[in-house]
Amino acid sequence: MGFTRAELESFVGATVPDLVGPGLKLLFVGINPGLWTAATQTHFAYPGNRFYPALLAAGIIEREIDRGRGMDPDDRAHLIERGVGITNVAHRATARASELTADELREGGQVLRTFVRRHRPRVVAVAGITAFRTAFREPRAVMGEHLDGFEGARLWLVPNPSGLNAHETVDSLARQYADAARAATVIT
Repeated sequence: MGFTRAELESFVGATVPDLVGPGLKLLFVGINPGLWTAATQTHFAYPGNRFYPALLAAGIIEREIDRGRGMDPDDRAHLIERGVGITNVAHRATARASELTADELREGGQVLRTFVRRHRPRVVAVAGITAFRTAFREPRAVMGEHLDGFEGARLWLVPNPSGLNAHETVDSLARQYADAARAATVIT
């Protein structure tokens, strides 16, 4: 599956539904949907994104998900059955996360608080430290577990899996995602 630049640009401002189901244990939170994500209606969908390969390497999922073509109903069911959900801080699709304003991130942060209170995951794993710092006015936030938690859930800040985050590898992402997944009892 491929898209022309014009096709992708037609998705600017689009939204992607949250992936969430009963028994939510681990909620991954991205910054916002990219254009490929909006086009495929699949979170973290850009073909170079390392999110799903890292989930597989960590044992969080048990089979490959072809993010470039988009998830099928079986892929979605697999994540939900494992207790894994996905949402974003901001919901407007952009070509780059840097196109979001601080106000959008802060507003999205408040929406995320309500989402977490409603769905009650055991662990929230935010993949994007800069967006987290802005959204929640925590300029000194660091990677790893935050002992204060988040709206009744345990909170982890984990690296963004985008290829733009070049110093991370699938293996380094998997190790950090696995820490959050163990806390959520998705894996042991």
